[in-house]
Amino acid sequence: MIPTTNTTTPPIELSPLPPLIPFFSDETLLLAAPVITYWVFSLFFHVLDVYNFLPQYRLHTPEEVLKRNHVSRYEVLRDVILQHIMQTGIGFVVAFFEPVQMTGMESAEIYGLYSKVLAAERWIGGVLGAEGMMGEKGLGWGDWRYKLVELAYWYAIPALRMGVAIFVLDTWQYFLHRLMHESKWLYRTFHSRHHRLYVPYAYGALYNHWFEGLLMDSIGASLAYKLSGLGIRGGIAFFCFSTMKTVDDHCGYSLPWDPLQKVFWNNAGYHDVHHQSWGIKTNYSQPFLICWDRWLGTQWTGGDVTARYKASAEKAAAAVKADLLAKEEVVVKRTGEEKVRRRTGKA
Repeated sequence: MIPTTNTTTPPIELSPLPPLIPFFSDETLLLAAPVITYWVFSLFFHVLDVYNFLPQYRLHTPEEVLKRNHVSRYEVLRDVILQHIMQTGIGFVVAFFEPVQMTGMESAEIYGLYSKVLAAERWIGGVLGAEGMMGEKGLGWGDWRYKLVELAYWYAIPALRMGVAIFVLDTWQYFLHRLMHESKWLYRTFHSRHHRLYVPYAYGALYNHWFEGLLMDSIGASLAYKLSGLGIRGGIAFFCFSTMKTVDDHCGYSLPWDPLQKVFWNNAGYHDVHHQSWGIKTNYSQPFLICWDRWLGTQWTGGDVTARYKASAEKAAAAVKADLLAKEEVVVKRTGEEKVRRRTGKA
């Protein structure tokens, strides 16, 4: 039974925190979960591409994927696997320096926060000359303020840390991404590789030059993780969430029932504008927020893009049709030459 009063800090009995998955350490999960998330999530969109499911929601036609991209799917797959190997190596170093996860200190930490709330309340009451305005002090575990602190400890503080991690990652990626575009040398040497995909698709989300991937993705996510104080389990959630978001931003679909595209303005449609030649100097923000684009005036302001997308689709369709006609002409020509050789006896 929980006492209604408590004047001492609860005892601390530390023990190692059991893993989320039996026989699979949280440190290993920290490394493996983002990679698994990337390929599972990408596979879903790849199936939509291959079998042309939900074509009404595609941002680009299959003909555009074929004609406008300057890199093969094999090359994309190869480079993404390289990125994941490097990402796992960086993650291993980060996880190596993490302290062993322990449990048993939660009650003491909650009570410590509760004591600080009481102290702040007394100080505010003294300043306002109304020290007793909040009611009886020091009621311990039965106090409504203790219950609020407990809720904050388990939910509000982790959510705040997640928000900090998101903002740090977005800030890092916005300024580095923008620098990669504004510096001709950086763009030509590193970032232009990613823009070989004028028509992005899901598993091409991490198709980058390895050095850019190291700076923008691996180091950026690691900094966000460490500065926010998420801890290993919070890091698992953050890395998987940011991985899902990055894949979704490059999926090539505007799905009306996709929660990631509904909750965030920075979605597949928003980022796809950046991959077009006419929008390449806008919409730098990724993967979550668009605040830096808004604050610094780099958000797309060219109006509705429907006509631009339609013209692109028609041009790609015409190019594919021209290729088919050219192949048919070659076949007809070869067939005619074969008939002539047979008639003249020249095999």
